[in-house]
Amino acid sequence: MSDDRHLRTSRRDERARRSGRSAALVASGILLSRISGVGREIGLRAGLGTGTAAADAFAAALIIPKLLQNLLGEGSLSASFIPVYARLLEDGEEKEAGRVAGAVFSVLAVLTAALVLVGLFLARPLATIVAPGISGDERDLIVDLLRIMSTGIGFIVLAAWCLGVLNAHRRFFLSYIAPVLWNAAIIAGLIVASVQDWVQADIAEAAAWGVLVGGLLQFLVQLPLVLRLVPSLRLGFGRGSMHFRAVLRRFVPAVSGRGVVTLSTYLDVALASLLATGAIAALSSAQVLYLMPISAFALSVAAAELPELSRGMDTERRAAIQLRLGLERISLFLVFSAVAFLAIGETVVAALYERGSTNADDVMLIWLVLAAYSLGMPASGASRLLQNARYAEGDVSGPARIAALRVAIAAVVGVVVMFQLDRYAIVGGEIQRMGDLPAFTPVAKDVRTDGTLRMGAVGLAVGASVAAWVELVWLQRRVRRGLPMAPLVRWSLWRLAPAGAAAAVICIVGRLTLDSVAPILVAPVVLAVAGLIYLAIANVSGNRAAVELMSPILRRISR
Repeated sequence: MSDDRHLRTSRRDERARRSGRSAALVASGILLSRISGVGREIGLRAGLGTGTAAADAFAAALIIPKLLQNLLGEGSLSASFIPVYARLLEDGEEKEAGRVAGAVFSVLAVLTAALVLVGLFLARPLATIVAPGISGDERDLIVDLLRIMSTGIGFIVLAAWCLGVLNAHRRFFLSYIAPVLWNAAIIAGLIVASVQDWVQADIAEAAAWGVLVGGLLQFLVQLPLVLRLVPSLRLGFGRGSMHFRAVLRRFVPAVSGRGVVTLSTYLDVALASLLATGAIAALSSAQVLYLMPISAFALSVAAAELPELSRGMDTERRAAIQLRLGLERISLFLVFSAVAFLAIGETVVAALYERGSTNADDVMLIWLVLAAYSLGMPASGASRLLQNARYAEGDVSGPARIAALRVAIAAVVGVVVMFQLDRYAIVGGEIQRMGDLPAFTPVAKDVRTDGTLRMGAVGLAVGASVAAWVELVWLQRRVRRGLPMAPLVRWSLWRLAPAGAAAAVICIVGRLTLDSVAPILVAPVVLAVAGLIYLAIANVSGNRAAVELMSPILRRISR
């Protein structure tokens, strides 16, 4: 009996180590890709600024590739393809796995080819749909950028198919670092434009060509490893394959679910186009920083856990333990990230973006949007893992309905708040009320383009944060109905409250004490000190992820 218990313990520890290694690989790849994304955004802000028509036009046009990647890419494949494919590999059915993978590729290729043609020939109505509040020369620029970017869209989606295959084979690093090439291509376009001393519209077009080339590179860098791992890959449409039909049955509701997320992204841009110029660009810059910790820590854990959960958990207790460990890892990093963005976010934004066409007022607006997003960061991260827990059980429609609720709440709260905040502008580092318009009335078109930086985008971020917490509550209820032993997210968060409070105090004191020092020097020093104190307190509080990180350090100190 003791031997059986020892064997079960060893297997549980091995699974924990394996999921930890997988999460670390995913986190490393995502972190590098997100760092390159920050580099891309630094280049865009330096070349295009924030409160300019070209900056808003590029951010609006870029939403189309992002929408299609969300709709047909990783999220839909995580819910439909990876669970079926991973189980086939676990059962030793490599030939059928290759057939299913080839059929999924073929379907995605046909869909994306059709969508590329739509982007090329219907760019003008698409521009109107994406940014209804933008007109004139700015809309013409969006049309030009959409036509350039369209061809690269298909490659971005096919790169997501490669990611699904590699994840199922537990090859995480390459697929998550591939977006570095996409960002590098955009940065290369910006460098060429800066060398040529082009005007802002031409700079935006150069970056759009980078989107096209980067999408192709992102696909090609993963393809050789996919072909090596899946020698039985066969293109076709999976006729007669029950497993491919299972993927399709999941794929349709998964796309519907991702369509809800896609709708959320679209609504942000569409609503921001009704605000003062600069709102779309401010949202884009803030989202790059906001998504970095979510992608590096929440998505890495969720992606690493999905293949393991999809291979089957033989007891409810094992599944609950796996979820608890994942939630503690996510909470550890996202609570600190949220605290840091709230307490010292303006210094971080200044260190990254304040150069070229971006000034201190731009920095303040981006930080306020980022701070509003950060209020919902822990909830957003935990929801990613809970969604994957339901996907592993074949429940795709449930998370989709909950996501629809989140989008509706975000839109309603965003609309209520954004027009009120758009009456306030940032002038010389101070927030000033501009006029006395009636409540819930958009500012006039001539006012929206007068060059002042207004705060309406902050309202959209507030709506997103409120909705994120509602989504988490409903997702957790659904998970616990199927898995009563599933952990409660609130306990993971409350356990980190002392560590988070200490980190906030250190960040605020450090920012005030070093106010006269350059932000690029202050931010890393204060974040490093706050992070070490936070990790030490979290370790004492019993967060398992903190214990995992601190144990090797404490062992060395005690020697």
